[in-house]
Amino acid sequence: MILSDRDIKEFIKLGKIRFEPAIKPDQIGAGSVDLTLSRKFWRFREDVDLIDLATARFEDLMEEVDVDEITIPPHGMIIGMTAEKVYVDSDLCGWIEGRSRYARLGIAIHSASGFIHPGSYNHQILEISNITPHPIKVRAGMRIVQIVFELTRSKAEKPYRIYGKVARDQ
Repeated sequence: MILSDRDIKEFIKLGKIRFEPAIKPDQIGAGSVDLTLSRKFWRFREDVDLIDLATARFEDLMEEVDVDEITIPPHGMIIGMTAEKVYVDSDLCGWIEGRSRYARLGIAIHSASGFIHPGSYNHQILEISNITPHPIKVRAGMRIVQIVFELTRSKAEKPYRIYGKVARDQ
């Protein structure tokens, strides 16, 4: 079952959904919650010529930057992170979706990591792609994504905040 705005507000009051820092009331839509970009981004290092997926390591290809704004080159990609840390109880999951207002301007938000596992408690990492032939600037604080919450049929036996390997410490 997808949660409506009423459900989301109730689940926040119950502590089943939490945001750090707390969200503003106007971030809650009819069936989702808008999240904002942090100042933390990763971009490809300038000396990267070829990415060999058999040997590539994220740390060798990307550089972290802490900035208020960043420009995504034409047909380029950056990694961003939500300012909000999101907690979902073990019987909830979520889906990160781009916002249509930015999609219409050429921004695609995730290519593979749009699922928020039951029991997660972390910042959401965003693969932000520019699919236009023009540079696009994004800024910390922009409401660039939304989360749609869904109730699972039962509680997860292995909540992601405890058993998750990759994103547990984000």
